Amino acid sequence: MKVITKTIAAGIISVAMLSPMAYAKKHPITGEELAANQTYTYRLLDEIDSLDPQLIEGVDASHVARDLFEGLVNQDTDGNLMPGVAQRWVATPDNMSFRFYLRQNAKWSNGDPVTAHDFVYAWRRLADPATASPYSWFIEIMNVENASAIVSGEKEPSTLGVKAVDDYTLDVKLSQPMPYFPKMVAHTSTFPVNQKVIEKFGADWTKPGNMVGNGAYVLTEYVVNERSVRERNKYYWNNDATIIDKVVAMVINDENQAYARFKAGEVMKTDIPAGQFQRLLKENPEETKSMPQLCTYYYNFNMTRAPFDDVRVRQALSYAIDRDVIAERILGAGQTSAYVFTPPKTNGFVTPDLAWEHMTQKERDQKAKELLAEAGFSKANPLKLAILYNTSEDHKKIAIAISQMWKQKLGVDASLENLEWKTYLETKKLPDYDVSRAGWCGDYNEASTFLTLMMSDNAQNDSKYKNPQYDALMKESTGMADPNVNYTQAEQLLARDMPIAPIYHYAEDIAISKYLKGWPYNNIEQNIYSKDLYIIAH
Repeated sequence: MKVITKTIAAGIISVAMLSPMAYAKKHPITGEELAANQTYTYRLLDEIDSLDPQLIEGVDASHVARDLFEGLVNQDTDGNLMPGVAQRWVATPDNMSFRFYLRQNAKWSNGDPVTAHDFVYAWRRLADPATASPYSWFIEIMNVENASAIVSGEKEPSTLGVKAVDDYTLDVKLSQPMPYFPKMVAHTSTFPVNQKVIEKFGADWTKPGNMVGNGAYVLTEYVVNERSVRERNKYYWNNDATIIDKVVAMVINDENQAYARFKAGEVMKTDIPAGQFQRLLKENPEETKSMPQLCTYYYNFNMTRAPFDDVRVRQALSYAIDRDVIAERILGAGQTSAYVFTPPKTNGFVTPDLAWEHMTQKERDQKAKELLAEAGFSKANPLKLAILYNTSEDHKKIAIAISQMWKQKLGVDASLENLEWKTYLETKKLPDYDVSRAGWCGDYNEASTFLTLMMSDNAQNDSKYKNPQYDALMKESTGMADPNVNYTQAEQLLARDMPIAPIYHYAEDIAISKYLKGWPYNNIEQNIYSKDLYIIAH
């Protein structure tokens, strides 16, 4: 076995050794004077879908889960892996087996120790069809031994290739070499959960008072569609190094209202309303930020429904979207036009050379007209469709813009269908839509986190794209020393078959208080841990 990571950074150790009183007024590393009130309040666009790590689907819920639970590894502000519950880990030379050594001072919020058995339980639960996890596919692409057979109901969860050697040693066996496997266990679906609590409370185990977590915070209040509160977990192994005392998430659907409350000092972080980034950057540069993000915004075409089962229709609709207008004029906060699903900044990814990307928009529009005419549609015989999106002013503005592009260029009669988050997710999965807005953020910094979504059997494949050649490329990639050759070919197939229309690669544009420090600006995955934040005196 070879050692593939480092032990706890010296700086972190030094912080952990200090008592809370030692940095009651000064940050222990930077020396900045700290505010007496360490309450971090931020805005949520929608109510989160779940607080159960194995049932969470949305990005915002994952942010909350990183406060309430801790996995084997964490990330620092630059996105590098750091020890979490696991102090260190080793891999066999063939990258087929991994051993994680767990810290013995990790505890649940009820004071019980966190052990390797808790991870075994959580990972089996993730794979078990009875859990109905929307992320069960994730343990399949982790290639944990027997995961696929368990997810499909062919084997029992007890056969999963994960074992507690003892209370503080966890072994994982894989079915394919995975040199980047440790990156994947930073994902919230792999976080441990407390078996006794789940068995006692059932579906109510995530309610305040019932929930037992192992993160830096515990859930103390939860009001649906209004607010949730999490406060310091006195049993967290590194509680002495935590500075933020309380985290409050406020659900505010309207982006302009959210920004007004940011200006009033009610929230310390919110999204920038669409189209206002450049103006706000001039007015308030210190609190207006944009950073690259490992995410792509795209439209699904429902391939189970005519005429979206016709590649000519899908290509025509995709070609006619002027991505520069959306990225630069409607959003204008560092987003970039997307012609591939995988963001070009993804580690190791080689972007394919696509002919349609090099066309001018005028040339793409002309090609779109020809394709739609071949499919039997014209301004005299218009294609009619509905665009499904979840509640957001940005999504609405983009849907309006695209519907107008389609109408003006192709004569398409496009209506808009807005649903709240949970109903939107359910409708998209059925699938019961024509065209649906979607966004995907990488679960780890590697192209497969995007490209596996489009495999035939992936639960997140909402367009229901099925291509055996694509599936074979992705399955082969897991055993390759350099899978990026296959990733590039997979993107070329997506560009040809167009099950989705990539629109833009995200930039995280936010309004953030100048008094809130420690934000992970350089972490392209934007994995946020409130325990690493702090508020300076003001």
